[in-house]
Amino acid sequence: MRPDTPAENVDHTAEAARLERTAGLYPEDAEALLLQAAAHLELSGDRPAATTLYDRLLSSADGLENPYLVRALKASNLWEYGHEAEARAIITGIRVAAPRDPAPWVIVAESLEAHDELEAAHETFTEGARLLLTDVAEPPYSTHPLLFGRHRVRRMLGVAHDDWDVLADTLSTAPVPLDELHDPKRVWSLGSDNPAELQAEISRLRAELGTYREALSRPFPVAVLHWPANELAELVAAYPALAEEYPSHETHLATIEASLRELASSGTPNLGIVTGTVPSYEAFAASEGTSPSDTDLLPQYATTLAARGRAVEWPPQRGAVCWCGSGRGYEGCHSA
Repeated sequence: MRPDTPAENVDHTAEAARLERTAGLYPEDAEALLLQAAAHLELSGDRPAATTLYDRLLSSADGLENPYLVRALKASNLWEYGHEAEARAIITGIRVAAPRDPAPWVIVAESLEAHDELEAAHETFTEGARLLLTDVAEPPYSTHPLLFGRHRVRRMLGVAHDDWDVLADTLSTAPVPLDELHDPKRVWSLGSDNPAELQAEISRLRAELGTYREALSRPFPVAVLHWPANELAELVAAYPALAEEYPSHETHLATIEASLRELASSGTPNLGIVTGTVPSYEAFAASEGTSPSDTDLLPQYATTLAARGRAVEWPPQRGAVCWCGSGRGYEGCHSA
């Protein structure tokens, strides 16, 4: 959710303004776009303005897709500019509500950790893990930061490894083992006069930053457009010229999977799928001054949806449901 761009390369205030304008053009994506705008405002140092955006989302008449994520981000931001009591109240409310999404748990636990509330951070990470990972054979990708954060805090507290710490070690893709990455003694090495120790610490910090960025920012350079069956039927009925592009829904689904597999085999990274709707597509065509019947518009529409944060990862994580909407596991559906 946080923008992953060095501050020196971005005018964060201008970028926040651009995202707010885009949210006005695409109200169905306003939540994701305004959260990105708020993150840029935080990076610019204008934390009160970021809080205003969080409040704007929370007071919206339209239901939010993830209200607990917005509350968690607001709490983290408030604490950073002196509103500790309000931040703590929000954090307590999130823990009591026990959301089923790992992101709010990670954000509030990291906020507690950042303010040296290690015991409370450990309790929060553990509560989230217990809620989301009990009796789960394969932790979803989105829960990995929960396990990594819990491992880090337990290492700082000097607590012995448990099964979830071992699992975190197994899931980590960083070139540096988690035990080394989260070693509290690393703090002392930052004050060392030994160039070798400092270089080793720089390497560890780079590894940790890479893992964190991978967890929070999943760019989709290539996103393939998917139409649910009812949307595709409506699309082809309204624009018969697209029937050649989409002879049947089954063919459409098979083509998506085949295209993504071909891209993956050619080495294209971070593939995604975006789901279209007829009203959204018609609005996009109008904004481009062209007809929805124009097949050249379809990949542009897919790219625009991806840029607005609508892409989902392909292939799905092990144990996840298939992207096609069948409700079956991917392994037993299009993966087969």
